[in-house]
Amino acid sequence: MESTVERYIQLNARLLDRLRYEALFKGGSKERVLQALRAYQNPDGGFAHALEPDLRGTTSQPEPVEMAFWILDELDAFDDPMVPAACDYLSSVTTKDGGVPFVLPSVNEAPHAPWWQTDDDPPGNLIPTASLAGLLHKHAVDHPWLGPATAFCWDAIAEIEQTSPYQARAVLTFLDLVDDEDRALSEFARLKESILAMVSMDPHATGEAHFPLDFAPAPMRRLSLFTDETIGRHLDALLETRTPEGGWEPNFPMWTPVVRHEWGGHLTLARLNTLHAYGRPTP
Repeated sequence: MESTVERYIQLNARLLDRLRYEALFKGGSKERVLQALRAYQNPDGGFAHALEPDLRGTTSQPEPVEMAFWILDELDAFDDPMVPAACDYLSSVTTKDGGVPFVLPSVNEAPHAPWWQTDDDPPGNLIPTASLAGLLHKHAVDHPWLGPATAFCWDAIAEIEQTSPYQARAVLTFLDLVDDEDRALSEFARLKESILAMVSMDPHATGEAHFPLDFAPAPMRRLSLFTDETIGRHLDALLETRTPEGGWEPNFPMWTPVVRHEWGGHLTLARLNTLHAYGRPTP
């Protein structure tokens, strides 16, 4: 008998996410996931085509590269040719300071969520440069883009006094995965309280809240941000927040109907991955 979460994925998720579910939890083919992911990659090496559901255009953007990297990470597939091609793309859109912008002006060529805004010459941003660099360090990828991007991240992190939820998540990824552990731990100690100020500790908080498991969706390698008790409480609550249909849906604004299904499938996979990473049974 199919589980309710499996039925939710079948009814809501994109083909890519249905194949991810099959590969991660049903013994399915990882190669089929990679084949589906390749359809989102452009000839320039970047990713588009609503891989990030709120960016509906066909022109490559930095943030969909991050989404692709997280999928490749869960498959342990950073040896795939998609990775160096994506790094070549990142090199082509990197600013003089060594980072990639949050979003490029080409976002205006197609429908997109209203928060994806930029000026005509956007600077490098820790979102998504820090996450991209962190994942490349984790998998020991050797590409010319990584050195300047890493230097950009260190410089930008050193300037942070107060952060924001999404910036904090990117910074945590970088500090947890970058090679220089001593420097990472020093910066983490300096920023820890600012990061914790972004976290909703009440697992039943409503609205666009950011919970501990959003910042630590899997056990961290070297950073200690939350107690085991806090993680356990939020893992318990995670199962309580499933929809009656069996999956999880986002708590941020849905600006067009299709993205609710696309984000729902993507987020449901993320929640299942989190439960699995912390050794909890997946529904």
